[in-house]
Amino acid sequence: EVVSTDFQGDRRSSIFDAGAGIELNSNFFKIVSWYDNEWGYSNRVIDLMTTMAKKDGILN
Repeated sequence: EVVSTDFQGDRRSSIFDAGAGIELNSNFFKIVSWYDNEWGYSNRVIDLMTTMAKKDGILN
């Protein structure tokens, strides 16, 4: 079992927790995803800036 502090500083946007999901009925499932909001978002901004710089020829 994991807790939110297990994912602090993780650069991924979200981590799917397959063990925490439950089937509520045959058509409806509850799924759980963990994230470190500030750190994951910051890394996505860096990814976006890097992509833009490559398109502009600033980075290779």
